[in-house]
Amino acid sequence: MNSYQVAFLSLGCAKNLVNTEQMMALCRDAGHRVTGDPDGADVAVLNTCGFIESAKSEAIDSILELAELKKAGRLKKLLVAGCLSQRYPDEIRDELPEVDGLLGTGSYTDVVSAVEQLMAGRRPERFGDIHHTVEDGARWVTTPPYTAYLKIAEGCSNGCAFCVIPRLRGRYRSRPMASLLAEANGLAERGVKELIVIAQDITRYGLDLGDGTTLEKLLEELCKLDFHWIRLHYLYPEAVTDGLIQVIAREQKIVHYLDIPIQHANDGILKAMRRRSTKAEIETLFAKLRAAIPDVVIRTSLICGLPGEGEAEFEELCAFLREQKIQRAGVFQFSPEEGTLAAAMENQVDGDIAARRVELAVDLQSRIMDEYNEQRLGSCMEVLCEGFDTDAGCYVGRTYADSIDIDGRVLFTAAELVPAGEFVWVRITGMSDGDLMGEIEEVSEWRE
Repeated sequence: MNSYQVAFLSLGCAKNLVNTEQMMALCRDAGHRVTGDPDGADVAVLNTCGFIESAKSEAIDSILELAELKKAGRLKKLLVAGCLSQRYPDEIRDELPEVDGLLGTGSYTDVVSAVEQLMAGRRPERFGDIHHTVEDGARWVTTPPYTAYLKIAEGCSNGCAFCVIPRLRGRYRSRPMASLLAEANGLAERGVKELIVIAQDITRYGLDLGDGTTLEKLLEELCKLDFHWIRLHYLYPEAVTDGLIQVIAREQKIVHYLDIPIQHANDGILKAMRRRSTKAEIETLFAKLRAAIPDVVIRTSLICGLPGEGEAEFEELCAFLREQKIQRAGVFQFSPEEGTLAAAMENQVDGDIAARRVELAVDLQSRIMDEYNEQRLGSCMEVLCEGFDTDAGCYVGRTYADSIDIDGRVLFTAAELVPAGEFVWVRITGMSDGDLMGEIEEVSEWRE
């Protein structure tokens, strides 16, 4: 068998990255040379996101950039995989002739044969069953050696009115606990210190298996492994049980950072979104979490401009944010995606109005985050060092309140070398543009 140089590029979310890592491992194990640089490669595999308009635009721009490499003779073949391929195969065939092959979200495991068919002059197009995919197997972990993702389920069955993911990824299906624990144990043995548990909805983990498996049980087993931090993304509010709250509060390895997408705070909009929580239920959940976990940091996702959102509904969302003081939030403009219920709704909100509401919500949330950072001044916080930033002239890291590639950083000084992946204690002395600043505290003690 011939050996080819295969370059992988991954767009979108961490769940997509895990699929890319699986494809990389498959190609490596088949004897191909795997790289992250498409310049000079035989095949570039672009794993795309096609969730919302901005993600589609990014994917198309990336395809066009790779097409320029092909045109210049510095890349032979282009294989496009993932959500964009799954959602728009006909459009890609018709409008992007530079693409040589397609893999849908049900066919990641076909990547080796697809690469070999490409190099044999054929045009592979694989679109397997999105409801029955292989989620186990080796991965080529591409995150820093101290951090890794553990994807515990694929797909989604929640059916939110604005979301196309069930059509792209299939219905919700949990991975067996034994497989997850074996994978997690391997990550721990490789030196991973921060395990990030991910799925479209981790709170429903195990419920589809029908054997008594739950997220609580999985977390209790993961906490027995040699991790320092275990981080959770995403927990849907209506499925956060009292038992789960108790496990999070009890297990010291689970960081008190909970990503709970609520999307809005007006009951009418929540109902139109086909969300299962009311504003009162969300408030009750947040109160429970803060009572059980006093230092909990809540992150959420919000959508502005859903059809039917007027000034009163938007102001109710802002009032909720001012009252709840959620420390972390991603605010997005509603994107009317083809095939979703929300795209066909009446009373669509003008795009400029929706964009302005996003700006206002982001400004409000920035002030809330600054208030949280001000409260950290003078305190000593545990920080995961991520290395030395030569531009900033200091070390950078993250506290439990900051997830990788999402939230802020801590910029800190140290008199001695601090390796990336080391946990240190930092005295917070300042703040700048959403980041915290500080200096190492009691180096000799944390080294012991």
